[in-house]
Amino acid sequence: MKTLGIIGGIGPQSTLDYYREIISGYRKISGSPDYPHIIINSIDMTGMLDLVARSDYPNLVRLLVSEIEKLKRAGAEFALIASNTPHIVFDDVKRSSPLPLISIVEATAEKAQSLKLKRLLLLGTGFTMKSRFYADCLSRYGISVSVPPEQEQKFIHEVIFDDLEEGIVIPEKKARVVALCAAIIEKESIDGIILGCTELPLMIRDGDFNVAVLNTAGIHIEAAVRVLLEQSSVSGA
Repeated sequence: MKTLGIIGGIGPQSTLDYYREIISGYRKISGSPDYPHIIINSIDMTGMLDLVARSDYPNLVRLLVSEIEKLKRAGAEFALIASNTPHIVFDDVKRSSPLPLISIVEATAEKAQSLKLKRLLLLGTGFTMKSRFYADCLSRYGISVSVPPEQEQKFIHEVIFDDLEEGIVIPEKKARVVALCAAIIEKESIDGIILGCTELPLMIRDGDFNVAVLNTAGIHIEAAVRVLLEQSSVSGA
C-alpha cells in the first residue's frame, strides 16, 4: 500500500475531516478492516495566509514545496494540499513538487463535468473568489464560474475566518449566505455551487439549495481514496 501525505492545518477543522473521511471511505469501499497509510504535515495557516495576502507567490510556492519535501522524507509517495486557497499557486507547486499531487480544483472540475453542470457559483475565501484558478480550470471543461458581489465576498470571507475556522456556525450568518446564494442562483441560472473552502461544508449542506452542491473537500477526499485503492489493488495483485 502506498502512503498518502497531507499538507494540513489550513485549517485544522477540515484537516480532521480529511483524516477521518479518507479512512472511512477507504475501509467502506475496500471492504477491508485495514487502514490506509497517511502522514499529515500540519503547517502554520497564519504564515501561509500572510504570503497569500501579500501576493508573495514565489515564497508561497517555496513554502509549500518545502513542506511537501518533509512529507516525502517521512515516507509519503503522493500528496494533497487540504485547502483551496493555496491552489492559487498549485501549478507552480506541482512543477517543483517531489511527489505527485492531487488537485482539489481538477477533481472538482471532473466532478462538475460528470454531473453535466454548466454554470457554477464559487464560494470561498476572498483570495479564492478573487482569483481565476477555478474559473480558468473549469473553462477547459466548458463550465463558467460566477462569484458573489464584492461586499458579499467580504462577508463570506469573514464568516470563514471568524467562525468556521473555529468550528462555529451562527444560524443568522448561515441564513444570509443561503439567501445571497439563492438570489444569484435565480438571477444567473446557476446549476451548481462550489464550496471552494474546505470549512464551508460545516455551514452549507446539500439540502440548502435546489441545485448541486460541490463539496470540494469531499470530492478531494474521494479522489485520494481512489488513488489509495488503485495502489492497494496493484500491490495486492
